[in-house]
Amino acid sequence: MRQQTFTIPAVSGLDWKGLGYLISIASVFFLGAIAWPKPDDPRWHLPALILGVATSIIGMGFRYKAHLREQREIRKAQAEAERR
Repeated sequence: MRQQTFTIPAVSGLDWKGLGYLISIASVFFLGAIAWPKPDDPRWHLPALILGVATSIIGMGFRYKAHLREQREIRKAQAEAERR
């Protein structure tokens, strides 16, 4: 049986996906600031805005956590492949 070697490019340095999530979180705050209810707006606007901002940030956090798990699994598979 012929043994093949291959390399998987490893990203080093800046985590672009993580930076993207941080920028998205900041944008949610800026958009929330613009959408902040005026005194004559219905009372339900404020809780809806806060809930929307919170769920958006939580969702980005979950996606980033999944990204970190995926990267960890890739590194584990690479280490296992190198041992063989």
